[in-house]
Amino acid sequence: MKLKKLLSAIPFYNGNRFDEDLEIVDIEMDSRKVKPGFLFVCISGFTVDGHQYADEAVKNGAVAIIAEKHIEAKVPVIIVNDTSRTLAILANKFYDFPTSNIPLIGVTGTNGKTTVTYLLEKIFNDNKEKTGIIGTIQMKIGGDTYSTPNTTPNALDLQRFFKKMSDEQVEQGIMEVSSHALDLGRVYGCDYDVAIFTNLSQDHLDYHKDLDDYLRAKSLLFSQLGNNYNQDKQKFAVINADDTSSDLLMRSTAQHTLTYGCQKKADISAENIKLDASGTSFMLVTPIGSLHIHSKLIGMFNIYNMLAASAAAIARGVSLEVIKSALESIKGVNGRFEAVDVGQDYTVIVDYAHTPDSLENVLQTVKEFAENDIYVVVGCGGDRDRTKRPLMAQIAQKYTDLAILTSDNPRTEDPMAILEDMVEGLVEANDYEVIADRKEAIQKAIHYAKKDDIILIAGKGHETYQQIGHVKYDFDDREIAKKAMKAKGK
Repeated sequence: MKLKKLLSAIPFYNGNRFDEDLEIVDIEMDSRKVKPGFLFVCISGFTVDGHQYADEAVKNGAVAIIAEKHIEAKVPVIIVNDTSRTLAILANKFYDFPTSNIPLIGVTGTNGKTTVTYLLEKIFNDNKEKTGIIGTIQMKIGGDTYSTPNTTPNALDLQRFFKKMSDEQVEQGIMEVSSHALDLGRVYGCDYDVAIFTNLSQDHLDYHKDLDDYLRAKSLLFSQLGNNYNQDKQKFAVINADDTSSDLLMRSTAQHTLTYGCQKKADISAENIKLDASGTSFMLVTPIGSLHIHSKLIGMFNIYNMLAASAAAIARGVSLEVIKSALESIKGVNGRFEAVDVGQDYTVIVDYAHTPDSLENVLQTVKEFAENDIYVVVGCGGDRDRTKRPLMAQIAQKYTDLAILTSDNPRTEDPMAILEDMVEGLVEANDYEVIADRKEAIQKAIHYAKKDDIILIAGKGHETYQQIGHVKYDFDDREIAKKAMKAKGK
């Protein structure tokens, strides 16, 4: 694309003269990835200022630069007020506004985002639609998977991936939308058709100043659905009516709303709920009819996840019969209440629960069908919200016979300092242990386990690494548990 055509998406900018026929091959914000013919955009991040790498970008082949301040370069430099916002605009322009061609569902909330996206994938696949997913675990197009560094990628990578979805004729896009992504503008330019809110509880207070600020960031997804009522492209906000944040989110959008819940009056609800260790059953009540669901997914929190997915699917015109078939056939989601089985006579469950609310939800579910003792192995991540650490430990102690407090991803913090934060406020008792080494903690829980006991290994779920300092080491809770169980069996 010609630079002149690309810049036509920006109403105002300053810069030196440039050749109007200058061809832009692609856009990049990482100077190391720049190739001949690229446009380099200088982004001022939390730890790195892209302006310092303009020379490197030019050496690697950049033919023009977008910056927020004057820099000396041998190529045209275009000055704008906000390069992050400009990057989103240029990425949309360069990749031909891909989400205008793909119906897009965005899922936000503290817990349940990943499960809801994978339930939706199953529903739309059963509806004979090709899906594209962007989320915590991975990015997918059909059966092809791609790694992702963040729950929601930066604006450039996001639009690039949406372009790939468009080229591969994806019929339904589904993505997790984090509060960071909303607050930092990573999703600027994403044309959402359905926005889903799962719930709000304490998390990310290392970034947000308080829960109100966290909710404000979440609400942006709903306000960004827009004010236009286009009959050919109807938009919906799907909101958990039982969450105390629902009223504010309802007021944040001008679009059609579908509420779901089990306690308060809602458009889509679950009645006659039955929970046990084999799954859940309930009557799904909707504006287009009611039918019975029997799912292999366990726990009340999964009923909410199924209601959220059902509401979004209904908004997108999927029949109840397809929804029922999908919900009843899905076996589970990677790292979400995932059983680890090598033939042992006790139960081991791995779950991503890493917030006080999600840990409590999972342990409440475990307690409902536990026949004997409950053990939990749990830690808290380093360089993250410190205020939730004692809460996590208190919940672990409350619902279990033995809580083993250990490391999660300590990152640049001392693991023992994190554990000291967790132990603060615990009632002195013999129902918890502190073992900093996560592998040793998992092994100890399995060593203790007797017939019909349940072990919950919480916090990392699907992750296959442990970050210590700035290095990620291979570490998978499921594999560690399997090896420990096999060793015990011998």
